[in-house]
Amino acid sequence: MAVKKSQIYSSLWKSCDALRGGMDASQYKDYILTLLFLKYVSDRSDSDPEAQIEVPEGCHFEDMLALKGSKDIGEEIDKIVEKIAETNGLGGVINNASFNDPAKLGDGKDMVERLSNLLEIFSRPELDFRKNRAEGDDILGDAYEYLMRHFATESGKSKGQFYTPAEVSRIMAKAVGINYRTPRTATIYDPTCGSGSLLLKAADAAPDGLSIYGQEKDVATFALARMNMVIHNNADAELWRGNVITQPHFKNPNGSLRTFDFVVANPPFSDKAWSTGLEQDFGRFVDGTPPAKNGDYAYLLHVIGSIKSTGKAVIVMPHGVLFRGNAEGEIRRRIIARGYIKGIIGLPANLFYGTGIPACLVVLDKENAQARTGIFMIDASKGFVKDGPKNRLRHQDVHKIVDVFLRGTQIPGYSRMVSVAEIMSAENGGNLNLPRYIDSSEPEDLQDIDAHLKGGIPAADIDALDRFWRAMPSLRDAMFQQHERSGYLSARHAPTEVRGSITQHPDFVSLGHRLDQVFAEWRGANIERMRRFGPGQHPKDLIHALSEDLLERFRAAPLIDGYDAYQHIMTFWSDVMQDDAYLIASDGWDAARAIRELVKDKDGKFTEEPDIVLGSGRSARRLKAEIIPPALIVARFFAKENAALEAMEAELEDVEQRIAELDEEHGGEDGTLVECRNDKGKVTSALLKARRKTLVGELDQGLFKRYDKLAKQGGAEERIKAELIEAVPDFLEMLVIDDMLRLLDDESERATAVKQARAKLDAKTVAKYAQLTEAEAKALVAEDKWISAIETAIRGERDRIAQGLTGRIATLVERYAETLPVLSERIAKLDGKVAEHLKAMGFAW
Repeated sequence: MAVKKSQIYSSLWKSCDALRGGMDASQYKDYILTLLFLKYVSDRSDSDPEAQIEVPEGCHFEDMLALKGSKDIGEEIDKIVEKIAETNGLGGVINNASFNDPAKLGDGKDMVERLSNLLEIFSRPELDFRKNRAEGDDILGDAYEYLMRHFATESGKSKGQFYTPAEVSRIMAKAVGINYRTPRTATIYDPTCGSGSLLLKAADAAPDGLSIYGQEKDVATFALARMNMVIHNNADAELWRGNVITQPHFKNPNGSLRTFDFVVANPPFSDKAWSTGLEQDFGRFVDGTPPAKNGDYAYLLHVIGSIKSTGKAVIVMPHGVLFRGNAEGEIRRRIIARGYIKGIIGLPANLFYGTGIPACLVVLDKENAQARTGIFMIDASKGFVKDGPKNRLRHQDVHKIVDVFLRGTQIPGYSRMVSVAEIMSAENGGNLNLPRYIDSSEPEDLQDIDAHLKGGIPAADIDALDRFWRAMPSLRDAMFQQHERSGYLSARHAPTEVRGSITQHPDFVSLGHRLDQVFAEWRGANIERMRRFGPGQHPKDLIHALSEDLLERFRAAPLIDGYDAYQHIMTFWSDVMQDDAYLIASDGWDAARAIRELVKDKDGKFTEEPDIVLGSGRSARRLKAEIIPPALIVARFFAKENAALEAMEAELEDVEQRIAELDEEHGGEDGTLVECRNDKGKVTSALLKARRKTLVGELDQGLFKRYDKLAKQGGAEERIKAELIEAVPDFLEMLVIDDMLRLLDDESERATAVKQARAKLDAKTVAKYAQLTEAEAKALVAEDKWISAIETAIRGERDRIAQGLTGRIATLVERYAETLPVLSERIAKLDGKVAEHLKAMGFAW
């Protein structure tokens, strides 16, 4: 059985727990990523004779695993790492972190235990990478990416710059023009490549990858990049270590910079030491020399100098490069005049690791520079979601930015093509600051003073909701009527009635039907694609086809943003569906029949929550379904049994509620049940019976026997009770106890019945997994799980529509409900009443 990505991620993060505490993330990441690399190349060499890395005899992961508990475990691991590095020319790449460093890993037994635990984690089945490429490499690459993103988050402000967020990397790849037509022979270069994640994401946008080149000055980060390339099957990437400003590696024989088809870069922001050691500029600074204490333009000019005459580039820059003056202002004006800048994309603040300031993407294009008459600008600063301490671009934000940029779509408040003439005008003087050209601020909600004085809701405020009225033409007249004053309207409903009036209106109901139809058409067009999915197909191709079709269909849907619909399916993909798809791609639809028994870890604990528990006590079997939740099996095959069980549970809940009410009524300090509680505060049958026995002994036996006899004969029980209670007050206490005893007995019987019914249903459900036909498995997964979840999420958009319109209308109705003169008169009356009360109390002024 293949392994879910979520399981791999969980195990890898557990490996971090084994080291966390002795060092910070910027240090322990080197150990974790090195071990992940070694485990990968070892597994690959076992299963692939053409593996890119040779693992010498005695250096496989099994050899390291044999060192568990050995007192010289750290020293021996270092020897294995050194030998692999020497054999493959990876010196200074995989042997930077010493596994025999007591300062980081502890002394003696502490080191042995820590490293032994670490090796144990990496020996788990989910971290077995001896699989074929189609299944294994994507998953491992994503796992490496997952770790680096988390390490960047934990490493702090000064140490997280080795990683460019994957979402930004995808935008850069598309913006620079890499697509399905880009050949493998095209070259891509990153002068400050960090861990290589940006290069790999950009190369991944081409169908067969690209020829990769990069340079990085930090030793540890360079090592990450080399390992990253191997793990992503790009071991032939040409990466070099060194300072790209003072010692650029990629040069022509005449000393000029070598040029490439594509350049991507995320250099350090505002590098104050960029010029230290600089002896020549390698022809980069023909348009001016950057300030000695700010290196932003040094990196920008290096990128420009590294692009072929037909090349494209995109670089991450702080916003200051768009508007700073003096030397930078002059350089910027010359670059604009050359036509090199194709576009600028403003991104949200706090997006990048290592800095919280907002950044932008500067897109460069030499091929069409001469004919360029404008620069396309996007202000995407408001599209993000909070993700821990950082902001993160959502799937919909990435897609919208790429779509708008590639299509040149001009959207008010978001994007605009700005002419070079306007930019270079006397008013703007080459300033590229986005707010000069795009007003992305929210419109101010203006108050109408005349309406506050004379009444009515301004018609202009209602007109501003035009997109709702266009989708629901008769709703406006149902919500508002003409006011006595021209240009103003009156509400037909009170604020509390607005939502109901909207959701029950035929136009809103009709809108729901239209949206349902859009989804139904998407479902009809894609259900067979989901059913046909299986081994030999790639999960990412599946979600691309499904999500793009959903986006296109909802682009034309009324009142729903197609990108919101797209986000729903991509969120479901990330959270649930991709794990399902990878299992099916590996093991076929048999994976859907799998339900496995959970086992305890070496600490004697279960690491997952079971879906079903069969039996009880020590013999209980805790079971976990791989793909199909038991509830879906029950709903499709055992609906009748489940309905009966739910009815039994409802009856049990009713009894439990009556017990709680009786306990509430008679369980107080002086209550009948106070003496019937055990040490845990629970009323028990045993204590109730003991108390009853005591009371019976204290009662008038004649009266009691009379009650007992008549009650059995079906006599007037309530009248007899009343007589007895009047005659013997303690008899009331006994009646309460009798009621509680009957309820507890009823609860016990019903609970037993529910437990037995649940056990039978669970057993049937578990047995059904193995009996599923392929057609049934496909129906359960594709229809009952995937499509149902996506439909539920998109149906939530209707509530968002109703909530948005309801909120605005209710605000306007409340705002102008009473005129200022009426309010003033009411205040005056209240003031008068207060004065009268004060006077009556002896206070006056």
